[in-house]
Amino acid sequence: MKRESTILVVDDETKIRRLLETSLVQRGYVVITAGDGEEACSKLDASIDLVVTDLKMPNKDGLEVLAEARRRGLNMPVIVMTAYGTVDSAVQAMRGGAFDYITKPFDLDALEMVVARALQFDALASVNRFLRESEERGIEDMVGRSEQMKQLFNEIRQVAPARAAVLVVGETGTGKERVARAIHALSDRREELFVPINCAAIPLELLESELFGHTRGAFTGATDNRVGKFELASGGTLFLDEIGDMPLPLQAKILRILEEGVIERIGSNRSIRVDTRVVSATHRRLEDAIRAGTFREDLYYRLNVLQLRVPAVRDRAGDVPLLAAHFLETSARQMDRPPLKLDRDALELLEAYSWPGNVRELRNVCERLSVLCRGDRVDVAMVSHLLDLPEPTPASAAGKGPAPTTLAAAVAKAEIEAIESALARSGGNKAKAARLLAVSERNLWYKIKKHDIATADD
Repeated sequence: MKRESTILVVDDETKIRRLLETSLVQRGYVVITAGDGEEACSKLDASIDLVVTDLKMPNKDGLEVLAEARRRGLNMPVIVMTAYGTVDSAVQAMRGGAFDYITKPFDLDALEMVVARALQFDALASVNRFLRESEERGIEDMVGRSEQMKQLFNEIRQVAPARAAVLVVGETGTGKERVARAIHALSDRREELFVPINCAAIPLELLESELFGHTRGAFTGATDNRVGKFELASGGTLFLDEIGDMPLPLQAKILRILEEGVIERIGSNRSIRVDTRVVSATHRRLEDAIRAGTFREDLYYRLNVLQLRVPAVRDRAGDVPLLAAHFLETSARQMDRPPLKLDRDALELLEAYSWPGNVRELRNVCERLSVLCRGDRVDVAMVSHLLDLPEPTPASAAGKGPAPTTLAAAVAKAEIEAIESALARSGGNKAKAARLLAVSERNLWYKIKKHDIATADD
């Protein structure tokens, strides 16, 4: 079910604002008003579907409102009104990206036709935009050939057509939002909005309004009606990132929405039915939060109908070279320069590193390399500097025999020693050795093969 369209009406004349608000509300629209351009700019956000603004106003005119919307990347249509119907101002407004231009005094029925046409045009543009995003942000845009990622891709394809809630779990930086976007892109909701919200980044007193919306006068500062994220995502997908950090008082309200499919804006008793698919994500163990009393068990089972686990980079054997090449190529394209090439030792060091920040950390390192590297190749010294790894201590000085010639070799030597020690302590049992090393059994197999380590099976 699609939500009502929200229109921002901007005019410094109170009578005109009230006239337009009354007329548009009667036609089923949600209306937000502003008395000048500066106030309008403070209310511009993604929940606005259309702006109807006067041209000549104090504290920023209509063209400045239009320019500010485009500067923020907001592509909603803008209709400009003016009593100064000159050719120059009309041309200026249209060149600035206005959808249409009408002169005062205007006929309300004629204005309604322009509004309906603008919203219809925007709906078609949204379909094209979301189809393009689906192509760009589907599984094809997720990099990985490891068995773990192949399994994840298959799971995404399986759960995407369903309407059930999905819980995406994994360490920080593994790409959980990318997985959620891929689910949306491959679902029958891909032509509607994908609306993300980070539950850990917004204070409790604001998060409730962000999720459910509010009515004018609901609390101090609530000067207009506001559409919440659940309503905004109706027909599409709502992504609740870091759901494990959601304050306990809000969890009961989320549970009711998932069970009944209705919301109430803060300050309103009117129930609004929504058709919103919820995909949530967390890096926390929600089972531990349930035992600690900070997360509702009934909400956990509502969110965890389908679960996808995103592997850490250290468990994605062989994917680091692919990821590094992808990020270096992307950075080079943005900077209009040839992609950097990694020396063998530099690549080995990237593979040997544990990547506690996962894909996000690897991407940041590649972006910094693209900025800081003046040549066309990256050596191991630059990689070790960006990873803030210590330089190897010469073994001759420590009286321990010859030292590895590179930092990558030193890391590999330490890795081999750790694996051999774990295998010895576990009596050659690879599952136990993997637990001792805090890695997956599959990753241990990869390391054994990579370093050609002799095992009891050989």
